Amino acid sequence: MTPPPDVQALERAARDLRVTVLRMIHRAGSGHTGGSLSCAEILAVLYGAVLRVRPGEPRWPGRDRFILSKGHAAPALYAVLARKGFFDPSLLATLRRTGSPLQGHPTMSLPGVDLCTGSLGMGLSAGLGMALAARRLGGDWRVWVLCGDGELNEGQNWEAFMAMAKFRPANLTAIVDRNHVQLDGAENEIMPLGDLAARLRAFGVAAIPCDGHSVPSLLEAFDAAQRCGGPAAIVAETVKGKGVSFMEGQAAWHGKPLDDESFRRAMAELGEAAP
Repeated sequence: MTPPPDVQALERAARDLRVTVLRMIHRAGSGHTGGSLSCAEILAVLYGAVLRVRPGEPRWPGRDRFILSKGHAAPALYAVLARKGFFDPSLLATLRRTGSPLQGHPTMSLPGVDLCTGSLGMGLSAGLGMALAARRLGGDWRVWVLCGDGELNEGQNWEAFMAMAKFRPANLTAIVDRNHVQLDGAENEIMPLGDLAARLRAFGVAAIPCDGHSVPSLLEAFDAAQRCGGPAAIVAETVKGKGVSFMEGQAAWHGKPLDDESFRRAMAELGEAAP
């Protein structure tokens, strides 16, 4: 019998992911901070309690697939992959360096990455293809696709939702990092999504709202998605830049580099000494 997830351990993992992200971006002098911090709990729970993967065998055919469709949050993905054991954590120091597999957006040259992402809006369509491949090949893997709410401005996502409703893959779940802020400002000012859960249901997809910074709420949502019997979308309410007060809810930190003073302040708020 599988033991229940250790909620406190997952909460600590999310905090550690934030610390690692800040270190990586400060060292690199570039990177997307806000959207990486907003999805820390989502990734911590997925890789700590949900995904069926083998870090020592990253291309294992029976693995669950994860797609970071909001590819600019690559630092958070790299941090969780290293923590899970897909590659040596020392590689994190090479973020965005020439020749490093840890580029500004994920590439499949890095163990644990199932799709090159960066051009927004394509991840859900690819995830649908992976889910339907499992049906055709008799596989039992699940596919999880993490999208940004600003990314939903891209029409291809809604084509994918319509196709999900038609083909009804029970092994596909979209996760929306609903932090309400995108590159140019507040989502409600740029392109309002309104009642996103209602909109998704109108497209024929089961919508599951949750608190994207609450480990118990995420665990419940992931479980509900796996039991719903059809395609699902988890709407995870989050805060851009979560964990660092002067970054929270600020579009400026979508891709702003961390200077030394900002880095020290951010690390102090997370209870970590800056080197």
